[in-house]
Amino acid sequence: MIQEAYIETPLGIAVIAGDENGIASVSVTKESKNKPSKEIPFYLEDASTQLKEYFEGKRTNFDLKLNPSGTEFQKKVWNQLLNIPFGKTATYLDMAKRLGDPKCIRAAASANGKNPLWIIVPCHRVIGSDGSLTGYAGGLWRKKWLLDHENPVKQHSLF
Repeated sequence: MIQEAYIETPLGIAVIAGDENGIASVSVTKESKNKPSKEIPFYLEDASTQLKEYFEGKRTNFDLKLNPSGTEFQKKVWNQLLNIPFGKTATYLDMAKRLGDPKCIRAAASANGKNPLWIIVPCHRVIGSDGSLTGYAGGLWRKKWLLDHENPVKQHSLF
């Protein structure tokens, strides 16, 4: 049976769902009625801990058993996303080429947008060919925050 846990992040309340087969989804909720879970179900403890470490700047990759639902093509795209290193970005065209067909750019972008594993499968690291922050289900401000969080060169104010 799928269990859920709610954890607080700098970007809102994250909802982690999964069971003994792995983490099925991680999303950020826009609803203010959701409060952080007082107790985290056993199968979600590692995901909860690793997400907290990510936001604290102590983790750059995840080591979790994943079990997302999707088509074979979507899963292929999501697996490609796992190859984008922390602090780096790739374009949708890069993704299509890595999948073996530059013409599948729209299908790859669509699959990217359906990624059910927020942050863990780093769809936020995919940008437009011109460097623009294109579409992001969680909102472009969250995408910018995540990319800034992962940027190894932190900008400091001079004033």
